[in-house]
Amino acid sequence: MPELPEVAALTDFLDEHLRGAMVRKIQPVSFAVLKTADPPYSDLQGKAVSGVQRFGKFVSVEADGLHFVFHLARAGWVRFTDSPTDAQLKMGKGHIALRLTFSGDSGPVGMDLTEAGTKKSLAVYVVRDPHDVPGIAALGPDPFSPDFDVDALAGILGSSSQQIKGVLRSQGIIAGIGNAYSDEILHAARTSPFAIAKSLDRTDVQRLYDAIHTILGTAVAEAKGKPPNELKDTKRSHMRVHGRTGEPCPVCGDTVREVSFADSALQYCPTCQTKGKILADRRTSRFLK
Repeated sequence: MPELPEVAALTDFLDEHLRGAMVRKIQPVSFAVLKTADPPYSDLQGKAVSGVQRFGKFVSVEADGLHFVFHLARAGWVRFTDSPTDAQLKMGKGHIALRLTFSGDSGPVGMDLTEAGTKKSLAVYVVRDPHDVPGIAALGPDPFSPDFDVDALAGILGSSSQQIKGVLRSQGIIAGIGNAYSDEILHAARTSPFAIAKSLDRTDVQRLYDAIHTILGTAVAEAKGKPPNELKDTKRSHMRVHGRTGEPCPVCGDTVREVSFADSALQYCPTCQTKGKILADRRTSRFLK
């Protein structure tokens, strides 16, 4: 799943390549991808792109006062081309959920929103204001917002009885962090993924705050300037524990362990994060503090 660093890089790339271009054609291919009806998506055609913004994991392409907003969900991505085709796509066929073509000063460009797998969650909205999208309206603070300081994080954690892994992943609490980067942040902060948020003391909170900015800041810097087709590999190459079950921890050499859930898994280092304890691999595990 693309998270804040990849979505930030994707936003910058699209802003650079689409700003000033005219929306020429929109083809929804998936029956379920478009979540809004008013204004109709056809109203975007003929309008010029004035900019691209990120809201958490959402991307908003603004064109003359309308906003084409998309969320890539678990298995979605963007395929960008400077040689678009005008071929009519068949509804419900293949991995393409929606195709856009643009005309600009340097010629035509195209963008496909794609989604692999059988569970289709990619979502597209055409709205007059990005905050008309329910998911954007409900977002918590962005980790790079000036208002998100260590005191703000302490306030968030101090009022929560959730495990810290869930807090970091909840978009309504903190925007942009998902499964992969929460694993990396907790490893860097030397914090158990099952620690209860309000149990963290001030030192723990400061360490977590520093880890959020170090891990995300480094990932944003690594992703910046890369085209969409390189961002997934860039993300994977810099992971220290996420997706590395059975490999040695690069900090202490202990074996990276995994806890599996119904539709996801987390990875952690026992030595770095849980004082050597192995977390039981089931939802009913007793939370370690």
